Amino acid sequence: MSFIPPIDDFPILAKPVNGKRLAYLDSAASAQKPKAVLDAMTEFATTDYSNVHRGVHHLAARATERYEAARVDVAHFLNAKSSDEIIFTKGGTESLNLVSYAFLSPRISAGDEIVLTKMEHHSNIVPWHFMRERKRAVLKWVDVREDGSVNPPAVAAAITPKTKLVAISHMSNVLGTITPLKEIIQIAHAKGVPVVVDGCQGAVHETVDVQDLDADFYAFTGHKLYGPTGIGVLYGKRAHLKTMRPFQGGGEMIGEVTEDKITYAEPPHRFEAGTPPIIEAVGLAAAIKYLKQFDRAAIKAHELDLYQYARDQVRRLKWVRVIGEAPDKGAILSFETTAMHAHDVATILDGEGVAVRAGHHCAQILMERFNVASTTRASFGLYNTREDVDALIVGLEKARSILV
Repeated sequence: MSFIPPIDDFPILAKPVNGKRLAYLDSAASAQKPKAVLDAMTEFATTDYSNVHRGVHHLAARATERYEAARVDVAHFLNAKSSDEIIFTKGGTESLNLVSYAFLSPRISAGDEIVLTKMEHHSNIVPWHFMRERKRAVLKWVDVREDGSVNPPAVAAAITPKTKLVAISHMSNVLGTITPLKEIIQIAHAKGVPVVVDGCQGAVHETVDVQDLDADFYAFTGHKLYGPTGIGVLYGKRAHLKTMRPFQGGGEMIGEVTEDKITYAEPPHRFEAGTPPIIEAVGLAAAIKYLKQFDRAAIKAHELDLYQYARDQVRRLKWVRVIGEAPDKGAILSFETTAMHAHDVATILDGEGVAVRAGHHCAQILMERFNVASTTRASFGLYNTREDVDALIVGLEKARSILV
């Protein structure tokens, strides 16, 4: 099935940048929002808004109903067994930190190990460094192949009787590599080790079934999924969530509070202290509903067509080195430009109306692995077209003429 990019659904894409047509190629950092999401948040804020779970008045009941309906929508999106396995956070980063503090920290001791790959985002590295600093845990790094792919036997070899967790991304934000998650999770579980998945990119570009994957935890963020900032999701198996200590203390996450004791609410509310991101949850639900109107396989094919077209075009430029060409990968193109710094390239591209990302992409260990300080990254979303790729190539050639 062919896919026609719904460009008109995204008002910001009609906004000229530096007098040029905008070619937005930075969706891996944050995707633009369709009008359906913006309208849903405005409608909720102007008709049904109130705080949730606390009041008995009409607006409180309506807000609670819509907030909890959003949780159900997310559960269906991930194919979780129950909405009680869905925790709302302020982003993917907080979701991973929640696993570190509430699940792993009480279970790990000096000398115990955490296995992760060299292509992880800092959000899936720093929380485990906390365990290294505070618990004297050991981080074990699984290398990636030269094409950026992950070898499951290498993950298996890194797991020992001291391993307490495997932390791995579903899809690399730099390389676009899609990891063989199901196989890796099976390997880890056969050795009695739980797995947390950073799904911030994977949830956008892949169809996620946490039951089929058998993931222990799956984290993602709203703003990369065409939803708002300020909201993330942590899926966790209910058996794990029931044993985990609270991440933060405050209102809503309690059962009873007295001068002498405290009891905690059942999951997921145990992990949602204070007023939650209510409007943002409605926006995330709207983003999921927006995506559901399309064939996800058709979107993926469209994005991969753009990636392959862009890759073929930059290969003609002998001064460009593409980094990460795993056989099964998503629509992210990272490259190094000879004799040109990525920031200078991105600045010139911006002058041409082309928005890309430049730097280490919160993946310094991966940059070191490929012996680069930074890369330029073009990442594609459902609204991109070949015209965007053409603008990228013209901009790169202009950067070359100016900088070299």
